[in-house]
Amino acid sequence: MTDVTDKVERAIARFDRVTQQLDQRDGPAQDAARRERNRLNAGLGRTILTVAIAVALIWMAAGVIGFITPIGVVGFFLALLASAVVAAGLLGRGGRKTISAPPPSADLPNGAMVDRFDSYIYRARRALPPPAQHQLDAISAVLPSLKQTLERVDTLDPCAQDARRLMSIHLPRLVERYANVPTAYRTERDGEGKTIDERLVESLAAARSALTDVSKQLARQDMAAFETQGRFIKSRYGDDGQLGEADAERSPSPREDTPSS
Repeated sequence: MTDVTDKVERAIARFDRVTQQLDQRDGPAQDAARRERNRLNAGLGRTILTVAIAVALIWMAAGVIGFITPIGVVGFFLALLASAVVAAGLLGRGGRKTISAPPPSADLPNGAMVDRFDSYIYRARRALPPPAQHQLDAISAVLPSLKQTLERVDTLDPCAQDARRLMSIHLPRLVERYANVPTAYRTERDGEGKTIDERLVESLAAARSALTDVSKQLARQDMAAFETQGRFIKSRYGDDGQLGEADAERSPSPREDTPSS
């Protein structure tokens, strides 16, 4: 009987691992990974362009100096050394930016803040338990539509302010404080009978709900504006593309346009 139970438990554990891998292969986690790769590739491209410009400036300066006075072999090697140092420094700085993803800065524009937050939760995901990872995946799935609406809204908009505080302060602080709790204490239950892991999942679910509400509210505003514009065009130009009745009444008749003899 014990052997059968062990086999069943191993089969369940294997199934859980497979389903988790499948979840990560498709769906929000895979979408978040693709967006992160795009951001890293864009950052690498900017770094390479910066390196190329810096190296070109160094050699242009060496060429100008060479026209004035010969730089010789020593000057050539100095220019080569300066190019290598600048390239290494810029590439190293760009590489450090891709290793860790700090929480979004509070002074970022709306669209840039959503991108930074997306990168942050993607990097923080691996350090959280599976139930919390699923909540982060759900949050990540909301971010593309949230960015599309937020980047057209002023940073002082009340909805934008709520989303910005959540992305730059509250949720990163939650993840940081969870990481500070020793692993051995995360299974202990508090006065309400809940563990640290359960509290984390509840808080992430609340954050997901809040960001979803902000995204829906901003989308409804856009939908209402579109509906108003559509009704205006319909009332002005009519169903058949001609002027509406109100405009037709105001337009002069052919007799009025004809000059009297």
